[in-house]
Amino acid sequence: MKLLLISNSTMAGEAYLGWPQNHISDFLNKEVKRVLFIPYAGVNLSDISLEESWNVYESKVKEVYAKLGYDLYSIHHEADPVAAIKNAEAIAVGGGNTFYLVHMMHKTGAMDAVKEVVANGVPYMGWSAGSNVACPSLRTTNDMPIMEPASFACTALIPFQINPHYLDAHPDGHGGETRQQRIDEFLAVNQDMYVVGLREASLLEMNGDKMELKGKHPLRIFKYGQEAYEVQIGESLDFLF
Repeated sequence: MKLLLISNSTMAGEAYLGWPQNHISDFLNKEVKRVLFIPYAGVNLSDISLEESWNVYESKVKEVYAKLGYDLYSIHHEADPVAAIKNAEAIAVGGGNTFYLVHMMHKTGAMDAVKEVVANGVPYMGWSAGSNVACPSLRTTNDMPIMEPASFACTALIPFQINPHYLDAHPDGHGGETRQQRIDEFLAVNQDMYVVGLREASLLEMNGDKMELKGKHPLRIFKYGQEAYEVQIGESLDFLF
């Protein structure tokens, strides 16, 4: 498989999808010309319809990919989403609300179709919610459950869970749980699962059976019954599989 699982699309002071652009270009490596975009997570433009919101999202991402030399087109224009996925040269899944993304991917048949074609070699890239849907389920997302999907199950392209935008910080005066405490809650009832805290400006890239951490920060690894620990760039991730 070819996977590029990105924690975040934006960094303060940078253009949209600025920091991972070189990684995206290297990942696709001019092997494809067109990229199918799945925009369903983009629901945060409350003053326009979902369809219009996805149009805006598509335009924003299309501009970035055009600069890299790729033609990006969105699945929400396709009469047959499953056929579009089966004919795609590469797939990009945008961030936003994971619950709505998963709802739409199940509703349209995209979830199973993506799993099938990516397992057969179609390159898959996603950021934030788009990284979450590469996991067995959405249960380590940070998002509010604005929609109840038919299932929490995702593509299971990888056998572990990702928590994107992972933060160690606990702001002064905040009385709620830390991110690590929330992950520990998940592990208390999913004791056989690894959770990867993927910090911003970091990504996981998989080619074949080899996965690498790239970017600026180490991973935070969580497993039931173990102390959380760091994995540095360049260290093996084979244990996750």
